[in-house]
Amino acid sequence: MARARTSLFVAERLARDMRAGWAATRLVRWRYSAGALDRLVIAPQDLRTADPTNASEIYAGRFAFAGKLVVVDRRSAFQMPPPSPEWAEELMSFAWLRHLRAAGTEAAQHNARTLIDEWIEFQGGFDPAAWEPTVLARRIIVWLAHAPMILERADHEFYRRFLRSLLKQVRFLRKVAADAPDGYPRLVSAIALCFAGLCMAGQGRLLKAAQHRLSEELSRQILPDGVHISRNPGVLVELLLDLLPLRQAFAARSVPPAALLNAVDRTMPMLRFFRHRDGTLANFNGMGPTAADHLATLLAYDDARGRPIANAPHGGYQRLEAGATVVLVDTGAAPPLAVSGEAHAGCLSFELSTGRHRVVVNCGVPTANRAAWRAAARATAAHSTAVLADTSSCRFLTGGFAERVGVPIVEGPRDVRVERTQRSDSIVVRASHDGYVSRFGVLHQRSLRLTADGSRLDGEDVFQDAAQHVKVGDDDYAIRFHLHPAVKVSAIGAGESLLLVLPDRDSWLFASHGLTPDIEESVYLGATDGPRRTVQIVLHGRLRASTRIRWTFIRTDAGVDAGRTA
Repeated sequence: MARARTSLFVAERLARDMRAGWAATRLVRWRYSAGALDRLVIAPQDLRTADPTNASEIYAGRFAFAGKLVVVDRRSAFQMPPPSPEWAEELMSFAWLRHLRAAGTEAAQHNARTLIDEWIEFQGGFDPAAWEPTVLARRIIVWLAHAPMILERADHEFYRRFLRSLLKQVRFLRKVAADAPDGYPRLVSAIALCFAGLCMAGQGRLLKAAQHRLSEELSRQILPDGVHISRNPGVLVELLLDLLPLRQAFAARSVPPAALLNAVDRTMPMLRFFRHRDGTLANFNGMGPTAADHLATLLAYDDARGRPIANAPHGGYQRLEAGATVVLVDTGAAPPLAVSGEAHAGCLSFELSTGRHRVVVNCGVPTANRAAWRAAARATAAHSTAVLADTSSCRFLTGGFAERVGVPIVEGPRDVRVERTQRSDSIVVRASHDGYVSRFGVLHQRSLRLTADGSRLDGEDVFQDAAQHVKVGDDDYAIRFHLHPAVKVSAIGAGESLLLVLPDRDSWLFASHGLTPDIEESVYLGATDGPRRTVQIVLHGRLRASTRIRWTFIRTDAGVDAGRTA
């Protein structure tokens, strides 16, 4: 069944890529240049924060994107070989125009027009990287948002070239949007077409079709609890940065579609759900470093501003919050194959924070060099959960097709059962997943209990049916707890317990029943300044010796006797 599903997915993706490639060939691309656009009606707001100092760097020919720097020397940035795919995407999307606008100078305006003219000359001829649907959609949105800055003081010839190129891009996107990869690329394509229909004069038919497509994608991709179908918290940030200005643009021109209003109302509370008290989002399923400025901007639009919801059953997440402690748990099945290209094998992993400090984390993904880290970051071992026989709970697509269609999850947890109990003295979540059943015949069950004052987290991992099915050599397991780089850990006594000290000198005790914890090296990829070395607590064991493992995190100032009992 999984093989048939994978084969169908690969065939459909290859067919879509062929159609999109054919649409961009010289034989048919002339169709997108017909007609003319005489004016823009409105310009949407750009909610992404800008730094005017970056404008001077760009003016000096220093293009620093995605952790890479390219210095142009009397050449166009669009003629330079890109140091990474992420750098090329950032350059071609023109997202950096907001920095030039923030500078507010005539020199910045002139530089913006010069760079746009260079792109039209060098890359406007359907370069594959520049015309990929996600990059194309982002560029259309950016050009529309910053059109007042771009066109102010522009001569008539540039005005015509700019509008002609913009119309050409919109028509091409309309042609290929249906063949964009499923998930965020297809949704942002619909958003860009709606912006074009609202902002460009005489585009009533385009707006009607785009609005219908947007409503369909929002209804399908935004789950009832507000989680995106990919289960990536970072997608919510990117979507809301565009959906909120789109809602304003619709309000200025017509009535916003109900699907748009409902999507905003559902996704906004999920930002608070995934948010630790230090202002960062949990590292689940492709979430990387949190852009704190973007998140703060979005939360300012949240009218509710109440306590986050505790249960996201459709998206597959649980939030346990008591006192100063927050525990976020991945209790969901793998996303649908077509939208799982960035999803992780982290079922039943959790993150723990107290106050404004993260304690237990997942490794996350970096902003730069994602391709180099992708395989390791998506493995179960990069998450704070149990790993059986050094094998991930998901299988990813491998082979030659992976270079063409990505690396989705082809097999993973499908039956994930969750039970949540609210007691007077604690919150208890018990969940299980079948990710290891097909290969090892083992069901992994995890129970978490957070006391009412947030001072103690008790956990239990159980491997069911292990003794009957697991072969010799496949019964090794490791229960991993990756620690944030700011946490200092040291062994107590004979090493049976560990002391965790946070930057504010708050301290927690970790103890396990029957297994001696090891301290091993790890890496934290979710930092804004790049990968950082850290450590992880690991409980190693064999199923033939023990199939039920209990462990505890307890704040030491909650009582020395309680710590000794743990």
